[in-house]
Amino acid sequence: MRAIWNGAIGFGLVNIPIKLYSATDSSTLDLDMLDSKDLSNIKFKRVNAETGKEVAWENIVKGYKIEDRYIVLEDEDFEAASPEKSKILSIIQFVKEAEVDTALFETPYFLEPQKNGEAAYKLLLKSLMKTKMAGIGSFVLREREILCLIRPYEDKVLMVNRMRYPEELRSYKDLNIPAGKAPKADELKMAEQLIKSLATAFDPSKYKDTYNADLLKIIKQKAKGKKVKLTEQKQPEGKATDLMAMLKASLEKTKKKAG
Repeated sequence: MRAIWNGAIGFGLVNIPIKLYSATDSSTLDLDMLDSKDLSNIKFKRVNAETGKEVAWENIVKGYKIEDRYIVLEDEDFEAASPEKSKILSIIQFVKEAEVDTALFETPYFLEPQKNGEAAYKLLLKSLMKTKMAGIGSFVLREREILCLIRPYEDKVLMVNRMRYPEELRSYKDLNIPAGKAPKADELKMAEQLIKSLATAFDPSKYKDTYNADLLKIIKQKAKGKKVKLTEQKQPEGKATDLMAMLKASLEKTKKKAG
């Protein structure tokens, strides 16, 4: 793996030198964009909006428009905006992980200790495990200040979960959610029974991304000259008005699977 950030965790007066690595891989198929006429690859170029000529990477700069002119920013300007956060992941507070709304979570990263930081890294890892707490911190990654949660992962390594800022979450109040009537007591009881009948310990290894595997099968079939048949989609059974009947049928189906 290649590190995407080098710095240190600021933990009280202790600085723990670390490297940051992506904890995820993309599972999507690598599909190319082609010209339908001759199947040639599509290429995208960075061009000057005025001249239409291609611009080399080394000649591209970033700027912010104020009124009718651009203010060009250099690498030093980004570092000067918050120099300490460019190299320090500062832990601001410690919280119980269950208190953090999972809707705020984004990308996970692994943290690896660097030379002379192994003992302090282990200390933070074990302390978080023993107290069952997580750290809330921030640092600058790719010219953006990142809010994050630092926690033990499988009791072996420190993980950073990038988090959304609260203002980045949209309000659901704009949605048309009808108040409606409260569910009937017998409907609620049966829904609870259905939930309990399907309740098991969560095992992420049971879940696989089957879409890409199915799509790859289709690609291989087409490569052999076979025609792909579309599978007819089943329409959902029952109507919303048959709620009680649907719950009973679902419960019976679950019992048959279990038996």
